[in-house]
Amino acid sequence: MFDTVLIANRGEIACRIIQTCRSLGIRTVAVYSEADREALHVRLADTAIAIGPAPARDSYLRADKIIAAAIESGAQAIHPGYGFLSERLDLIEACDKADITFIGPSAAAIDAMGDKIRSKQIAREAGVPGVPGYDGADQSPETLKREALRVGLPVMVKASAGGGGKGIRKVEHEADLDGAIATASREAQAAFGDSRLLIEKFVTRPRHVEVQVAGDRHGNLVHLFERDCSVQRSNQKLLEEAPAPNLRDETRKALHDYALKLSRAIAYDNLGTVEFLVDAATQDVFFLEMNTRLQVEHPVTEAITGLDLVAWQLRIAAGEPLPLRQDEITCSGHAIEARLTAERADEGFRPDTGLIRLWQAAEGLRSDSGVGTGSEVSPHYDSLLAKLIAHAPDRAGAIQKLANGLDRMSVLGPATTRAFLAEALRTPGFAAGATTLFLAETYPGGWRPQPCDEAELYAVAAAIWLTERQSGRDSGPWRSLAGFRLLAPAGRPATTHLVVASGDKTARLGIESHDVFFRATGLGRTLDIALHPTGRAGGWAATLAGATTQALAVCDERGLFLRHGGSFEGRVEIALAVEAAAAKRDMAGDGGNTVRAAMPGTVAALHVKEGDAIAAGQVVAVLESMKLFMELKAPTGGIVQRVGTRTGATVSAGDILVAIEPS
Repeated sequence: MFDTVLIANRGEIACRIIQTCRSLGIRTVAVYSEADREALHVRLADTAIAIGPAPARDSYLRADKIIAAAIESGAQAIHPGYGFLSERLDLIEACDKADITFIGPSAAAIDAMGDKIRSKQIAREAGVPGVPGYDGADQSPETLKREALRVGLPVMVKASAGGGGKGIRKVEHEADLDGAIATASREAQAAFGDSRLLIEKFVTRPRHVEVQVAGDRHGNLVHLFERDCSVQRSNQKLLEEAPAPNLRDETRKALHDYALKLSRAIAYDNLGTVEFLVDAATQDVFFLEMNTRLQVEHPVTEAITGLDLVAWQLRIAAGEPLPLRQDEITCSGHAIEARLTAERADEGFRPDTGLIRLWQAAEGLRSDSGVGTGSEVSPHYDSLLAKLIAHAPDRAGAIQKLANGLDRMSVLGPATTRAFLAEALRTPGFAAGATTLFLAETYPGGWRPQPCDEAELYAVAAAIWLTERQSGRDSGPWRSLAGFRLLAPAGRPATTHLVVASGDKTARLGIESHDVFFRATGLGRTLDIALHPTGRAGGWAATLAGATTQALAVCDERGLFLRHGGSFEGRVEIALAVEAAAAKRDMAGDGGNTVRAAMPGTVAALHVKEGDAIAAGQVVAVLESMKLFMELKAPTGGIVQRVGTRTGATVSAGDILVAIEPS
């Protein structure tokens, strides 16, 4: 076994690999970019080495820097995790030259399956059925369009290289084909350095089911059962479970057999996943692709088998045979994983960034996380924060356990998908067994959080904020003053007038500070609030009208990040009324004649300059965030008055990119 392993990754997967290495007595080496200098994986590893600037192309995607760090640290092996260089041949070649072991399959296996076009040809030769489509060498837009129409719409336009939902477009109408082909090709080139595409017929009601396989360098090969990963957004998985529900025995057996057939055809020799589409109506099985690495969702397989798959990877790479034969691998109970991401589920899963002010882990769940209180969520990398896994004797128990665990956790700072995931797990559609159409069918107008009582929310937020200001916990002369009551000698409480806002909603409140409670007047109601600290970080018990709810809060000068009851988790802006009035006078509205960044990211392209005449709906810029591209269009026709950015610049959500003088 290895003495020292370098982990060529970041975030939760780097932390996960460190955990197994520690259990095996293996020393770990982390690598980090400038943006990850204070990251959790850096603090957990035995040694950490800087490898470059924040952009992944200058750090985590540089095989030469990874190899240099391994040589400097004396690492005998490199674990690539998933993403980044995990399926890149240049890292394997560099490892061979430096006499360092790559913890993964052979270069031949990765090469065979890394190209989706070639992998489909190999699968056909091995007797594994695929989805009807086109995977030819002619990659001209005209040929791709013609083949898509021959196959018959709807189709999927997909990048030949890579994965992770990048470079994939569903096309239902002929008018959208040209744009989908161009955008998918550009995304594929940016994410994988390979712009080639393939066309697949879209299965009307598909399920995404995959089989975990493991092979060693002695010719042994086994499957570790299957996972259902049908709940997705933008072709990226949100909920995964094992075993797959509602499969006929013959379908389940066919999935396992096909996965082993394909793996034998390429002499597979580490952990890997063979992915399939399963027609929900007929249960016909179609090969999609093979991922020649550890999968994000591997914990659900670990939960039902009781095995440590990272340990298997290490032992196989060290030349050991598989620890178990096929008949010794058993499946126990049911497991479900939720991917918690820093995204606004109520805004089409728009990525969010910023400082995590408070991280409260989910009780009773396995949590694979790469962040905590004080971690910075950067726009440079994937939005995944943590994976939360529940295991129970049956599927209903696992659903309930995971949903309840999500209810009990909190993340204050960037928006997360926590509330969405908890709600999605409880829907009839998920209980019945989901298809990849789950989101569109369950939330046809997009997901929205459960409504909350705004008067109660604002009253609790204002009471906590005033209490924190008066307690002197924050520094500064205006934070350390005790309550001052101008009318106290007359026996009347002082009233503080506030403006409170959340999202696009604003209200005025009057708050009276009494000895043991606050009285809030606003939104047509008067509420009495009693506050008591709970003893945990940021914790408060708020009593209104005889009912007590739990709240978590982190305050600053502009308000607070608040989790109140079960229905609200987000930012509440608070200002003294006189301050708010002054700020409003200073603000100048743009009248809707600007193009703003819809999410944090990098300006990939600017198509206009000052003085250009443009039409409404014209694409003026392209924004890249986490390797996804978004075309930004002019809301009105007119003349470009100002360009507020440049190609390659990093922007925040809401930044003005282009200002337009309307016609």
